[in-house]
Amino acid sequence: MSRILVTGAAGFLGSHLCEALLEDGHEVIGMDNGVSGRNQNLDGFIYHDDFSFVDHDVTEFIHISGELDAVFHLASLASPVFYRDYQIKTLKVGALGTHKTLGLAKEKDATYLFTSTSEVYGDPEVNPQPEDYRGNVDCYGPRSCYDESKRYGEALVRAYRDEHDMDVRVARIFNTYGPRMRLDDGRVIPNFVKQALTGQDLTVYGDGEQTRSFCYVDDMIDGLLALYESGVDEPVNIGNPDERTINELAEVIVELTESSSGITNEPLPPHDPEVRRPDISKARSEIGWEPTVGLQDGLKRSIEYFQEEMENAE
Repeated sequence: MSRILVTGAAGFLGSHLCEALLEDGHEVIGMDNGVSGRNQNLDGFIYHDDFSFVDHDVTEFIHISGELDAVFHLASLASPVFYRDYQIKTLKVGALGTHKTLGLAKEKDATYLFTSTSEVYGDPEVNPQPEDYRGNVDCYGPRSCYDESKRYGEALVRAYRDEHDMDVRVARIFNTYGPRMRLDDGRVIPNFVKQALTGQDLTVYGDGEQTRSFCYVDDMIDGLLALYESGVDEPVNIGNPDERTINELAEVIVELTESSSGITNEPLPPHDPEVRRPDISKARSEIGWEPTVGLQDGLKRSIEYFQEEMENAE
C-alpha cells in the first residue's frame, strides 16, 4: 500500500485515477481548487477510508504531512474552453504547479508522474508522432498557453531528474474521453454528443478531414498506472492509435445516438492540428501497455453518461 498525492483530483482524469488507485489498495490524497474540476466527480469515493481531499491551488506552496510514495501531477486546464479563458493560470499550473509538486516529491523522496500532452507536438509534420519527434509548435499562438505550459513542465521534470536524481515519469496523453467529462468541456466528443442528443446540427470546424485518435478513459488510466510501475523516466505516448477524421466521428455519434442531426461547417480555428495519432511502440515494448476499448464501445458508455447528465440538469 502506497500513499499517493493526486493533483487535479476532481477533474475528469484525476477522479478516475484516484478511484483506480483506491481500488488497488493505495491511500490517496486528492488535491484540487475547483477551477475546472467538479466535486460530483468525487462522489463515488469521497467517503472511502483511504481517501482524503485537500482544497488547494498547486501554484502555491504545498504541505502534506507524513510520508508520500508518489506524486501524480494531473492539475491542468486541458480544455480549450478553459485554457483560453485562463491563459495565465494555465501557464502558472504548468510552471509553478509543476515546480511546487516536484519540490514536494523531492522532499518526500517520492516517485513523480507528470501528465504532459500530445499538444507538445503542435501541428505535427510527422504522423504518427513518436516520442523523439520535436514538434511544430507556435510559442506565440492562440493555443500556446497550454502547449508551452506542458513543454516547460517536461523540461522542469527532466531538470529535477538530472540534478536531484529523482524517480520521474512523463506521460504524453492523447485525446481522452469518457464519463465525467463536462458537457461544457468544449472538446469534440462532448460537443457532438450534446448536439446529437438535443437534435442540433453537429458543428464541424473546417472540412472535417482533420484527424484525431481517441483513447477511452479506462485505457488511459491503465496506461498511466503501467507507466508509474515501470522504470521508464523519459516521455511515453499514452493514447489510442485508431485515427479517425472528425467527419467519421460525427457519423458514428449520430448513428449511436439515433439522432436526426445534420452537420454544420464553421471555419477552422487557427493552428488547429491537421493530424494527431500516437506512435505507441514505446508504450507496448517498455511498459507493456496498449488500449483495448474500441471507439464504438467507448462512445456508447460515454453517451449513456452524458444522457444521464443532461436528464439530471433538467
